[in-house]
Amino acid sequence: MSVPNDEALRVFAQQVGDRLRLGRDHLVTAESCTGGWIAKCVTDIAGSSDWFDCGMAAYSYEAKQALLGVRPQTLETHGAVSRETVIEMVSGALVNSGASVAVAVTGIAGPGGGSPDKPVGTVWIGWKRRGGYARAEVFEFAGDREAVRRQTVAAALQGLETV
Repeated sequence: MSVPNDEALRVFAQQVGDRLRLGRDHLVTAESCTGGWIAKCVTDIAGSSDWFDCGMAAYSYEAKQALLGVRPQTLETHGAVSRETVIEMVSGALVNSGASVAVAVTGIAGPGGGSPDKPVGTVWIGWKRRGGYARAEVFEFAGDREAVRRQTVAAALQGLETV
């Protein structure tokens, strides 16, 4: 995936908004490594109040537990950057909002924080529709911190097409 610029992110967010509006759905975001960037992109779209419910930026373990219901055992066993954690994040976002569709992201944007099994650029993204099953996918993005975060926002928005 190439690194999307601001215009590309705006287009992705507009497409998500159009789809959600047509389906009378509302979106909630649960963000760690993007720090609210997905929510910023969607609220940059005029009329997003018709389809955006809320966003939660949960960086710390404590915030993930308090805001999103991520279990301490999940974080201790699998770490914040894992399939298990992102599934609990996306599910908790729906529980703690009035939204019908959720996206969650957790990853290592860098430049530090990586390890041999989870290098910088490792990002888990989860999507879920209320009443449905969560879907999670791992990505290995290249580039600096901004590039990893931009690619994460784009992939998160694009993945909403199939929720």
